Parts: sequence; C-alpha cells; structure tokens
Amino acid sequence: MAKKESKNIPESKNNTSILKTSRAQKFVFGVFLILVALVLFLSFLSYYVSGINDQSQVEAIANRSVQVENWLGKTGAWLANFFLYKGFGIASFIFVKIIFMIGAYLVVDLPLAKLKKSIFWDLFLVLNLSLLLGLLWDVIPHLSGIVGYEIHSFIADYTGIVGTIFVLIFNLTIFLIYKIKMSPDKVKDFLEKKNQSIEDELIVGEDNITQVPIAETKKIEEEVPAEAMSSVSHKPVVEETDDDDSWQDMKVIQRPDTTSFEVNKEALKPTIQHASEIQIPKEIPLEPIVKEPQIIPTEDASFVIEKPEEEDIVEESLAQKLVQDFGEFDPTLELSNYKFPSIELLKEYSGSGITINQNELEENKNRIVDTLRNYKIDIAQIKATVGPTVTLYEIVPEAGIRISKIKSLEDDIALSLAALGIRIIAPIPGKGTIGIEVPNANPSMVSMKGVIASPKFQQAEMELPIALGKTISNETFVVDLAKMPHLLMAGATGQGKSVGLNAVLTSILYKKHPAEVKFVLVDPKKVELTLFNKIERHYLAKLPDASDAIITDNAKVINTLNSLCVEMDNRYNLLKDASVRNIKEYNEKFKNRRLNPENGHRFLPYIVLVVDEFADLIMTAGKEVETPIARLAQLARAIGIHLIIATQRPSVNVITGIIKANFPARIAFRVTSKIDSRTILDSQGADQLIGRGDLLYTQGNDLVRVQCAFVDTPEVERICEFIGSQKAYPNAYLLPEYIGEEGNGINLDIDISERDSLFRDAAEVVVTAQQGSASLIQRKLKLGYNRAGRLIDQLEAAGIVGPFEGSKARAVLISDLVALEHFLNNEQK
Repeated sequence: MAKKESKNIPESKNNTSILKTSRAQKFVFGVFLILVALVLFLSFLSYYVSGINDQSQVEAIANRSVQVENWLGKTGAWLANFFLYKGFGIASFIFVKIIFMIGAYLVVDLPLAKLKKSIFWDLFLVLNLSLLLGLLWDVIPHLSGIVGYEIHSFIADYTGIVGTIFVLIFNLTIFLIYKIKMSPDKVKDFLEKKNQSIEDELIVGEDNITQVPIAETKKIEEEVPAEAMSSVSHKPVVEETDDDDSWQDMKVIQRPDTTSFEVNKEALKPTIQHASEIQIPKEIPLEPIVKEPQIIPTEDASFVIEKPEEEDIVEESLAQKLVQDFGEFDPTLELSNYKFPSIELLKEYSGSGITINQNELEENKNRIVDTLRNYKIDIAQIKATVGPTVTLYEIVPEAGIRISKIKSLEDDIALSLAALGIRIIAPIPGKGTIGIEVPNANPSMVSMKGVIASPKFQQAEMELPIALGKTISNETFVVDLAKMPHLLMAGATGQGKSVGLNAVLTSILYKKHPAEVKFVLVDPKKVELTLFNKIERHYLAKLPDASDAIITDNAKVINTLNSLCVEMDNRYNLLKDASVRNIKEYNEKFKNRRLNPENGHRFLPYIVLVVDEFADLIMTAGKEVETPIARLAQLARAIGIHLIIATQRPSVNVITGIIKANFPARIAFRVTSKIDSRTILDSQGADQLIGRGDLLYTQGNDLVRVQCAFVDTPEVERICEFIGSQKAYPNAYLLPEYIGEEGNGINLDIDISERDSLFRDAAEVVVTAQQGSASLIQRKLKLGYNRAGRLIDQLEAAGIVGPFEGSKARAVLISDLVALEHFLNNEQK
C-alpha cells in the first residue's frame, strides 16, 4: 500500500515576523483600549448621576424612538446596566482601570508581563468589594450589583452574615500582606517609632539636661578626677558649639554632685534594654558626614554606637534600562522587510512518493531466507523497512548463530538477489538484529521541496539547520552544522556531491536571515556555484579588493583563507573582551545591549566556507592551503566559522591526518574502492552504495544511510533570483584585508625591502642549477606554484634571471654562487 504524500506546507515566512506583533499594531490596539476605558467610565459615571432612570429603557435599545439620559446614549445605558446593575456594581470601575492600563502599556510599548500581578489583585478587589457591598443591599441596593448580591447570598446561606464578615476579614488580611506588603514586624516597628518620638519629647523637656560653656567644662574636668567622672550617676550634659556641622565639637560630660561624691557601682552597668532606649537629643544636628559612619550618643558615655552607611540600591543596570527603553538589538533591522524564499519555488517531482511493491518484498525475503538456510543459518524473525531507494531487512537469527558467519555471506546474498550495493550491518546499533540493505528495483525521488516542507525542518531549534534528505525509514534527516562543526564530503565523480552542496546551501537560505549567516564560496570548477552570484550583497562574503564574491581562481584562495584566519583572531579578541566562550553567548550578550559598539563590539554572523573541489587546491597550492584550513578547522568552531569541504579524490595525500582529525562529521557518496571508503569514513561501506545521491553520514559514531534530497539547477536559480530581487546591503560582507609575507602590489618586484623572505634561497637554487623555472623553485623549496611564480618575477626584476621565453627555461644571468653573493651585497649598498 502506497504511503500518502504529505500536504504542502504553506509559504515559509520569517518565524520572528509571525510571532512578534508590529509596533504600529500595538499602538492602534492600545489607543482602542484607552477609548473603550473612557467609554465605560463615562457610562458608569452617567449611570450614578442620572442614568438610573434608563434601566427600564435598556430592553428597548433597538427602538430609536426611546430616549435615555445616559451621556453615551443607548450604548452607554446598556453597558452601565450590564456592568453596574447586572454585574459587580460600583466595583466595575476597577475594570476601567484594568483596560486603561493595558492600553497605555501597548501605546508606550511596555511589556504586558508587568501587569499580571496588578490585574490579579484588581480582580481580587472587584470580587471582595462587590461581596462587601452585597451585605448592604437592603440599605443601598445599587452599589453591589446582582453578582455581588448573589455571592453574598450564597455564602450567607452556609455561614450566615457573621461568617461572610469573617471571609471578608480573611481576604482583607491576604490583600494587606501580599499586596500592601504589611507585616506584623512593620506594625511593631511603627508603634516603636511612635513610642520613641514621645519619649524624645519628654527627655528634651527635662530640666536636668543643661548646656555648659566650654570654659566651665574644662574647669570641671580639671577639678574632678577621671575615676570619679566615670562613676557619677547623673545625666549626661550635651554641649553645642556655634558650628553645627560635625560631631567632633560635641562633648558628653557628667556634672558632679556638689553635696556628696560617691562611686555609684550601679551606674557602671549597661542600662540599655532595647533599641528604643537609644536617644538622640534634638538640639544636635543629625547631618552625617558623607561616606562616614554616624555616631549615635547614648546615656553611657563609654558606650558608642556607630551606624553604618547604607549603600545605594541600583534598581536596574544600564543594559537593562537600554533594553527596556529600546528593546533588544535586532540584527535583522536593516533588512526588516526581507522575505524568505517560498516553498513554491522548489519543484514537486511526480515520483517522490514511496511505492511499496509487495511482490518484490516477498521475493527478496524468500531469497535471503533460502540463501542463509543453504549455509545452515536459521532465522527466527525477519522484518522489512521500505525507504526511498533502499529497503532494510532486519533479521533475528536463531540462538547459537555467529554474526561473523552472516557477515561473510555478503557477496552470496548479493548474488542470490542479483542486486548491486548489498550492505550488511551486523549488528544494528541499539537493536538486537542484523540489517541487510537491499536497493529497491524502482527507487523514489527525494525532492528538496518535501524535505524543506517537513515539520522536522520547519520546527528545528538549530543554529544552522541542514536538511540532507531522508533515511531508510523515510524520516527527514536534519543536522546542525554549528554542532558538527565542520563537514567533509567526498565521493566519485557524478555521485551527487554538487547536489549535496546545493542542498546544504538551500537549507540555510530557507532558515537564516542575511544578517545571521554569510558564505565564502570557493569554486575551482567555475560553474558549480556561480548561480549564487545573485545573492552576493545578501549572503556572500569577500575580500575588500575582490571583484567577484565567488572565488574561482586558486591564486586568490590563499589570501581568502588567511583573511578568514585574521577574522578568526579578531573574533576571539572580541570574545575575550566580552568574557564569553562562544559566538552564541557573545551575540546573546550583544542583543541584550551589554556590549558597547564604541569598543569595537558588533553582531557576529556565522561564516560558512564552502570548497567544491579541495583536491585541486592541494595540487596547486599545497601547504599554503592546508595550513590555514587546519587552523580554521582546529579553532574556528567557537567563533562561528564552519567549513564544508568537498572532493572527488579521497586519497590520503588530499584528506590528510590533520584534516580528518578536525572534521568529525563526514559524508561519503559512492566511491570505487574500499580503500577510499576507509579514507573518508574509517570504515568500509561507501563502496557498496548505489550512487545518485545515496550517501553515508557519520559524526564520529554510527553510520546513517541517507538518500540526499535532489535540488536541480533551475530551482537554485529561482531561489537566488527571488532573494536577489529584494533590498540588499550596500556591499557584500567584507573580510579583513590580508597581506602575506611576499607582499601585494606592483612595487613588490622592484622594492628590495618588500621582497619575499625566501628570495635569497630561491636565487641560490636557480644559480646552482643554472635553470630559471618556477617548477624548480617549487620542488626545491616545497612551495606552492603561486609563490614560486612571484619569486621568479622578483628574480627577473633583480636581474638574476632573464625574461620569459615560452616553453624554454629562463636564462640565468649569474654564473656561480660567489658572483651571486657579490651581486646581492652590492645591491644592498
């Protein structure tokens, strides 16, 4: 029975634009709510002024001849009757406040979350106020409304009027404690302060507190011994000077008794029983010195209390205030009207649905069972899972059967089935079964449209989601490039690498805004990625002096890779200054306005480097390409630079150990030998694929067989035209300028100070061999062709070798090394 095809998902749109209401819509709706609140307020107010007479006219609201006294006519009379008489009575005025506050918050664009608690307590107050006025229905029947009266009647039927009063008291207690924040401790402190103020007034009025001149104070201090002064039990005397701005001029002294002078031992004991007993005379100024502790005088001169200064409480940081005033930083604001490509731009293929051939499944099952039975291997159970191009047969062998014996029969099973690409998985990871993958006689097409429209891709919570295709169980296979963090693709010619690259780029175009991701495209073939030229000012990145964003000349690849290394170092410096570990944390901090752009901080988009043919770069540039690639692969994952490298020659001199160590995520299309399969995946299996997009994916653990989604050239062209026709940035994203060791410019061959660091070595090689050619320098010094060619040009400008003579080697104008040394020394003078 054929599986039903999924319905087309409607046009893809920016997720953020769907979820967020525009500022204009909020403002309009807020003004509407404010006007509604004013209408309700005037209707309610008119009801209590003159509108009670309209109650009998409300039912005839459709009759135009009926006249009402409400200020807002029949509509106001109906609203007042509904809310005040039939509703909550005078408590309905609180609804006016709620609606008005919501409208005001929308107008000034404040978050409504702050109103949640206020609205809750307002509704709580509506119910309790209506219930309270329901008790007075017999006295004033128009204040509570029918709802308040019915609530009162219901509670009074079970608890009586006294019980209703208890309910109101309990609700009032809840309101005071949780809303007003009134607590028993606060009430106690308030009473203590009142008591203290009364005691202070009494103390000020006592006659025994006198002021003594300074001269008399000194005289008393001289006449009375210090031991006696500490034991006198009279009240302290407080002295003031003319300056009332410091505590230093205040002296606390004791006036001795003139009649008897005895040591009072009781006076030496602490007399303060409570904090309220600490008294501050009112004649003394209470302005403390800034940032110094206050000294509180007590009755005992030897007991001093210092009151520490309370620190200012910062209610919110600058970043929080900026977010509250202006909102979070939106990197998509410059292209706020950007529309994502529609799914309708992709083609729907007729043969995309899976067709299950029951006869084919039965025949293959019987052949597998018969083949294994010929080798005395019995099967306890067998199950088939049909995929787009391959059917997985899961078998459970009888007890005592060795798995290695079944694995060795791979070729025999392929012979019996007469099929190409039989692959045995023994055992299937996570299952107690053995898998046999058999290609379908009529494979189905996996379209890019069906993969992009799948809920698994549309709802993917990933930084850089990639929809590769569908697995054997017909599930959409979606992975995150940001977690790979780099991807290595390999396979023989014509097996689907370029289509796979297009699928990867198309997936990102359908999910990420131009402000969030940039591509650096390297296309030595010159024809595979040129379609993306139309989105240069939206998605592509290039060097400042580059004419084309897509790099097709191998000579420019080295500068681009080194420029990415410079960008990587710059980004790591930004992460260091921001005290974060990766680009996600950095951008989140920047959006929350916690990083200052004046300090060089900026929003960092992801950068995806795509190389369509890596083997060609290794052959022409060698170490000059491998070194920056290795640096980027090792370090760039944390700062959002991710590499996708494809090659059709997966040999060990192209995919070296350094490359493999930093590319845990790998995709292998069909290759011709087991050696190539092991080079890519570290295991065999890629040589048993059937081609045409059939691939194996691994991220360092298990292998997953996927049928790559097919996206044709016209589809990519339509997508790029749709994006390119929209408003774009003024220029492509510019990478940092890079100047290599050999320099850059016309004067390089003439200026001695800007010569290549290997100029002398190259001159010695040429003079020793008496043959001037770039290939000789390339072999002897182990350089790339481009750098060797520049060295030849510098040697020509210096006069060491002759001009270019076609296929012949250049003439060497210096006879030996001694003459060369003499020539170079004279040149430096």
